[in-house]
This record gives sequence, structure tokens and C-alpha cells, in this order.
Amino acid sequence: MKSNGGNKAKLKNIFICQQCGKESAKWLGRCPNCDAWNTFVETTVNRSLPSPTHMRSTTSALLELSQIRTSTHLRLPLGLSEMNRVLGGGLVPGSLILIGGEPGIGKSTLLIQLAATFAETNKPVAYISGEESVNQIKLRAERLNINSQGLFVLSETNLLAILEHLEKLSPQLLVIDSIQTMYSEDIAGVPGSISQIRECTLQLMHWVKQKNIPAFITGHVTKDGSIAGPGTLEHIVDVVLYLEGEAFSNYRILRSVKNRFGSTNEVGIFEMCHNGMKEVNNPSEVFLSQYNDASIGSVVVPPLEGSRPLLVEIQALTTPTTFSSPRRIANGIDFNRLLLISAVLSKRAGLKLYNQDIIVNVTGGLKISEPAIDLGVALAIASSFYNRKLLPNLVVLGEIGLSGELRAVPQVERRIAEVARL
Repeated sequence: MKSNGGNKAKLKNIFICQQCGKESAKWLGRCPNCDAWNTFVETTVNRSLPSPTHMRSTTSALLELSQIRTSTHLRLPLGLSEMNRVLGGGLVPGSLILIGGEPGIGKSTLLIQLAATFAETNKPVAYISGEESVNQIKLRAERLNINSQGLFVLSETNLLAILEHLEKLSPQLLVIDSIQTMYSEDIAGVPGSISQIRECTLQLMHWVKQKNIPAFITGHVTKDGSIAGPGTLEHIVDVVLYLEGEAFSNYRILRSVKNRFGSTNEVGIFEMCHNGMKEVNNPSEVFLSQYNDASIGSVVVPPLEGSRPLLVEIQALTTPTTFSSPRRIANGIDFNRLLLISAVLSKRAGLKLYNQDIIVNVTGGLKISEPAIDLGVALAIASSFYNRKLLPNLVVLGEIGLSGELRAVPQVERRIAEVARL
């Protein structure tokens, strides 16, 4: 009896922050780690030591870097060139990719299209859904005109049962939709809890590394736009992608915020159609499709999104305020950048903006953080303030310093080539 006593599960109730994963012995109103309020939830955890079979790996060994030989086919191309661009050229075998986005933004649509196109040349592919039944998946596939051979679907939330199915199938690509619905029987807590999300992601990560199979997992986002779950979730996976877009717009932007195998500055642009996601091969022409160079307070700028120059329209509106302090509204650009440009215009250019509300908008739902658009924002504000049109067919770029000087921006030739092409 004494020898078995040490193997009993040691259950303990603790409080875990649902935002960052910090543990506490008592409930706290504010998390001392991430400063979030009312995020601590009582959770029962198993404090028993893991079994030796889980702690040891029979395949691990120390290898000299110069002696490691890599495969000649390091990346697996996908059927969508925009996705290949964001990933850095294609899928890296054994990589775990997290795609986040608001509900209804098109994550599931994009992934089932990717799975179908990948299955046409790299059978088989496993598509696991914890939110839809197989009949619902079939209905969505018919709407998207998907009937690929080699695409296997499963509606399951038990991770252990999923891994058993995957061992029998040995897929070339795995899609999990979504990680918040998965649960492991070895972990206390309901699906979607901090411990379940973290441990299920870790188990999937170990499985894809061991089998050298790429995998996509989707994640829900919180009100502030971050992926729901512990902050360590984004550190576990190899690639983190965000699918963005305005509710009123058909265009979607796939942005890379973490990529261990490529650049984090690339974006992919898609259009949501009735039959799924469609690639946008000429985004500059799309963003300027409704541009009118006779408009007041409107200017075209050529920001860089990764290695791709885009032409987008920036609009500004100034109007006398009815409040004691004027308002500043920035849609698509950084709010602090708008304050900086407004202050420079007031101090260095003599624009009396102290009693003017200023609204700046980037058309098309694009978000730009590059300082190369400073001059465009400043000219749009000045055009609206003086109620005068800018020169027709004008494209401007340049960073504005605090003393009012214009600073050079990188890759001017590439931007000018895009301007000349259109």
C-alpha cells in the first residue's frame, strides 16, 4: 500500500490568469503579470510528476551541426501563392502554424481550401473540426466546390482519439479547427481553459515534430485582438498568422507576426467571394479602384508590406470642433503617429489645428504602421484644412521628423516602379 501511495494524483485548486497563464494560490482582481482585470479562474490541476515515459524521448540525441543533412525539398508549396508568400515560400515539414482571427472572418474557409488543394497533389490530408459535424463540413465544401480525393474529415474534440486516428491515416498535412475546442483526458479543466489549450498545443507540437508533418491550428481572438489563451501559446508554435479585415469589406489580409522560417513582414491579400477565398494578384489596383484625384483631403502613398509595395489612398478631414478639446481619430494608422504629425503641422507649418477635429482613414481596411506615409498624412490634413485639391496623379512618400524635416525611406526605387506600373 505504501508503494502505491506515491502514484496517486495530487490534485490542487489554484487560480490561473486566462490572459497570460500566471498561477496564484488565491484569487486576484488584477493580474500582476499582464495587468488584466478579473481574469483569474479557479482550476484543479494535477501536481503529480509525469511518468518516465512522458519525460524521456527515445529519439533524442546530440548531433553536430555540420553533420546534419537536410532534405532537398525544404518547403511544401501550397495551392495559394499568397499563402506561400506569407509563409516564406511554402510549408516547412514539422511546423506548427497558428491562424487567429475574429469569428466569421474566414479562417475555416481558407483552411479547408488549402487542405483541398494540398490533397490534390499530396494525399492524404486530415481536417479535424471541433466546432462542426462532418455533415456541416460537407455542406461548406459543396458551397466552395470542394470535392477533393484524399481529404479526410473528422468531427472530434478528444485529442487522444484524434491522435489515434492520425496514426492510422499518416496524413501529409493536418488542420485543427479550433484549438480552443480540444481537450486532453490527462489534464484537468474544461475545453478552452488555460491548461487545456496549453497542454493540447504542446502535445500537437510534439506529434508534428516527431512525424515531420506540417499542421495548421486556428485560434479565437479576444476583444483586444490577441489570440485567446495563454501568452505562451504563441511561443509554442512556429508560425503565427492573423487574418484581418473590416466587417463591411470583402477583402482579407493575412499577416505574419511570427515566423521561425521566414520574414514576419509579408502579407497575403484575399477577397471573400461566394465560393470562398480568392487571391488578389494586383492589390494596388484594387485599393485604388474608387480613388478620385479631384477629391479634397485625399492622397496616394506607396507603403511597403514586406517586400511588396502597395498603393493605397489616405483620406483626411478637418472640421471645427464643438468641444473644449479637439478630437483625433485614426483609422488604419497609428494614433500616436497622427498626434505627432498634427503637432509638427501646428508648430512648424503654422496650421492652426488647435480647434480642429482631425479624422484620418486608410481606405480598403488596410492598417499601415510604416513612417513612410507621414508626408501623405500631412498633405491630406493640409488639403482638407485649406479646402484645396492636391496635384492630380500625385503620389507622395517620406518620413516627417519633429523639426519638420523630411527623412529618406528605404527601397524608393521599388515603390516608384509600382507607381509607374499603374
